[in-house]
Amino acid sequence: MTGTLAVALAARKIPTQPDKLWSDVEGSIENVDGHLLVTKIAVRYHVKVPQGKREDAERAIEIHEKGCPASQSVRRGIAIEYSGTIEEE
Repeated sequence: MTGTLAVALAARKIPTQPDKLWSDVEGSIENVDGHLLVTKIAVRYHVKVPQGKREDAERAIEIHEKGCPASQSVRRGIAIEYSGTIEEE
């Protein structure tokens, strides 16, 4: 998921290395019909972008999931939420 966002940012000429993109991920595990299942994943991206690139980064976060095979696969059974913190340098 983070890798797919990195590709989307690179397409918008926003560098992600070194230390310009990272994510915090939290999963929720619940008892469903007597089985422990991951029911939700929350992904919070942290992106440092050059001045004037905030809108491009927001758009990349908004659409990257559509092109992410991992997200599309997991989403079939687990809710995924994305958010991002964008800091202009």
